[in-house]
Amino acid sequence: MISQKNLYQDLMKIGIRFFTGVPDSLLNDFCLYLSNHVPDGLHVMAANEGNAIAIAAGNYMATGNIPLVYMQNSGIGNATNPLLSLVHDTVYSIPMILVIGWRGDPEVKDHAQHKKQGELTPVLMEDMDIPCKVLDDDLTVVEKFKWAYDKAKELSSPVALIAKKGILTQKEKHQEYPESNLMNREEAISAVIDVLGDSVVYLATTGRATRELHEQLAIHGYGRDCEFLNVGAMGHVSSIGLGMALGAPGKNIVVFDGDASAVMHMGALATNGRYRPGNLLHIVLNNGVNESVGGQKSAGQVVDLTAVARACNYEVPPSWIERKDELQQFVKEACLHGKMSFVDVHVRQGIRSDMPKLQIKHKEQKDALVRFFNTSK
Repeated sequence: MISQKNLYQDLMKIGIRFFTGVPDSLLNDFCLYLSNHVPDGLHVMAANEGNAIAIAAGNYMATGNIPLVYMQNSGIGNATNPLLSLVHDTVYSIPMILVIGWRGDPEVKDHAQHKKQGELTPVLMEDMDIPCKVLDDDLTVVEKFKWAYDKAKELSSPVALIAKKGILTQKEKHQEYPESNLMNREEAISAVIDVLGDSVVYLATTGRATRELHEQLAIHGYGRDCEFLNVGAMGHVSSIGLGMALGAPGKNIVVFDGDASAVMHMGALATNGRYRPGNLLHIVLNNGVNESVGGQKSAGQVVDLTAVARACNYEVPPSWIERKDELQQFVKEACLHGKMSFVDVHVRQGIRSDMPKLQIKHKEQKDALVRFFNTSK
């Protein structure tokens, strides 16, 4: 892995002064260096990748400096609209450098949710008229950044660098978690399951929460047919929950969301509030960081998510909560009053070292859940 300090100094020499994006595990050390060493205002962590493209476009128009936007390739979908309808050379023709973590790289074994996106990543760049090169060698990284800068300036449009594993992050991540007396995500999930049992449907957001929900249902002795593990599609878990709640009004739907996930597509809260199904319980497990991609700070404990949810027509407690008894009491009341509810649960960072890897057959899981809904009617 290249030295991030040296790379940043080289980027400054090239002329790159502004950075924005959404953290990615394959860009982990690069993102952490930016978070720890670049002042706010020159580095902006965006809610989603489309936001980042727009932020970069605005900054370029204000300064004339070519910005850098980082993301995982799963975020290309969020970025496609502004890439094609805002910054493309047939519209406003705005240069920027995209640094894209290549999950699902065909040469590297990866999870099912990354496979097709990995195959299509270079294809999508070509189809969107975005010249690209692959970062696959420490010795040529700076050379390729210089190429990207010159090319973006020449074309006045986006240029991409696709980063293979181990180039902008260590092959193995080593995270240290601050000490805290708060529950962790798994303990909060367990506390809710203790109250509601296996008669409800549980959804877990992208990342480590899927592993923890899956494990806790097993520990409680429950079957797998009452869970949906949203292993991809970050930011959409509460929308999946809305669709379920509207489709099965007699079944309680419990969504375990994350803080960065909830912020990524916060407009979903407004949509949920418009239709307000009384059987939807939305729980945000809020540790204030993007934990699974390196621990970069999120907006989760900066903004008042409870106030946002209240404004979006949810039933909410007076503020965020942190104790197990508070969480369980709120869950009991939410199921009794039959109104769409939201609770922001502040939890500590970290996952236990012996947490099993998630091993599921996605289609079989979906089919089991469909049967669960059908037999519950």
